[in-house]
Amino acid sequence: MTMETAPPTNTDPGTNPVPVEQEAPAPAPKRLKLHGRAFYESIGSPKRIVAPMVDASELAWRILSRKYNADAAYSPMFHARLFAETEYYRRQSLRYAPTSDTEPALSYDGDQKSDRPFLIQFCANDPQHLLAAAKIAQHHCDAVDLNLGCPQGIARKGHYGAFLQEQPDLIYKLINTLHKELDIPVTAKIRILDTKETTLAYAKMVLDAGASILTVHGRRRDQKSHNTGLADWSYIRYLRDNLPPETVIFANGNILYNADVESCLEVTGADGVMCAETNLYNPAVFMPPTASFEERFPRVDVMVRQYLQIVRDLTFGEGNPVVELSKEQTREHASLTCIKSHLFRLLHAVFTRKENHYIRNSLAKASGQRFDEILKLADELEKVVDEQLKLTPETPEQWDEIMKEAGGPGADAKILRIPWWRCQPYVRPTPQQAYENGAMQKSKKERNAASKESKRELDPESATSNSTEEAPAKRQKVDELPQPEQVKANDQPDSLDPKLSS
Repeated sequence: MTMETAPPTNTDPGTNPVPVEQEAPAPAPKRLKLHGRAFYESIGSPKRIVAPMVDASELAWRILSRKYNADAAYSPMFHARLFAETEYYRRQSLRYAPTSDTEPALSYDGDQKSDRPFLIQFCANDPQHLLAAAKIAQHHCDAVDLNLGCPQGIARKGHYGAFLQEQPDLIYKLINTLHKELDIPVTAKIRILDTKETTLAYAKMVLDAGASILTVHGRRRDQKSHNTGLADWSYIRYLRDNLPPETVIFANGNILYNADVESCLEVTGADGVMCAETNLYNPAVFMPPTASFEERFPRVDVMVRQYLQIVRDLTFGEGNPVVELSKEQTREHASLTCIKSHLFRLLHAVFTRKENHYIRNSLAKASGQRFDEILKLADELEKVVDEQLKLTPETPEQWDEIMKEAGGPGADAKILRIPWWRCQPYVRPTPQQAYENGAMQKSKKERNAASKESKRELDPESATSNSTEEAPAKRQKVDELPQPEQVKANDQPDSLDPKLSS
């Protein structure tokens, strides 16, 4: 607390004291607001970017990813209205910098030493809600990002993400409001549309509204879960070739291995590559092409140890003992609420072995409240991997043989035979494979169409007769039925908080 100084007065004898007029103190200087490529270069021109992921790209995971060569990272997607209006939601979402010397010196979201460049992403459908949230967030990050790519059912229900595509005027207003009102840049993440031409027009609108960086996911809105399929890098290349050369583009989609990062940069011409799902299964996906096999695919027990050490230091402070926390305390530590989902993904290959199911079962029962139990699981995991390596020692020759198959864009990508005790991507089945193994089912409308087509092939005259005799009222009733979801829940679904469906 500083003491205010009384204004100087005229103290000439024989006169009444008269205050001397003072100039108002100068306002605190604002940081220079850059735009586009100038902004991109000011944050170091990042090429390997951790994507915004709900309940997944929290502080501990970003710190781990940066240790493995990530250049920049996004926050999880936050709900703009809840962030603006609810202090409890903000406390769950972001850890602020210490405000006094008495607070423990723990890392925080947007920490200049350990968490930059850092962008905070929001979903929103109201410009004023978005602006209110962004004005709070702008003091903790380098830019604010608008989510225009979420394809999940909860985004449809809440009317945000990719379900704003049909409202270009609203999208323009959301971005332009931040562009005009914030002290930092605004960026946006989109999905491709049905044609390259419409995607280009969409991208131009987003950029004209004021977006400094355009992230393009090379999949359409309906490509999700078991229907994910392959991202189309040619759309991103088309944008690169037809947008002004100073446009900053991040490419997203089809990254399984380190070699895919370099392939994506070359094929698309993008400035950077954003990775989501594979980063969760192997945080070393951003390691450079010159890295060794062991650096590209670390032992899972080593990766788990490093991750848990980061969570421990963020939660309890470096060198401090681990104590049991209350449910309320646990909820306010994003790193603890996300810990089990991260470990299940890191260990997905370990759990394909029946003899390791007891570790999976123990993890399922564990809780972030009792962090010491999770540390014991890490001890057990280390023993399992050590025992396996005694039975089947690894050799550099084996690693070289595996790496001969690495890489290849799109459908030409090779699935590497990575040992189960090493971090590796989760390879989704193709939509056709998902249909064949029962993981995905056709909608009622698709089944009816297939049935009619089959009848037509067997008996063209009968099929024609049946179709003409069908009652119009019955046809109308079928057409008006709400369509069921086309896909079943994935074994490891995207983690989406019901609170986001406002």
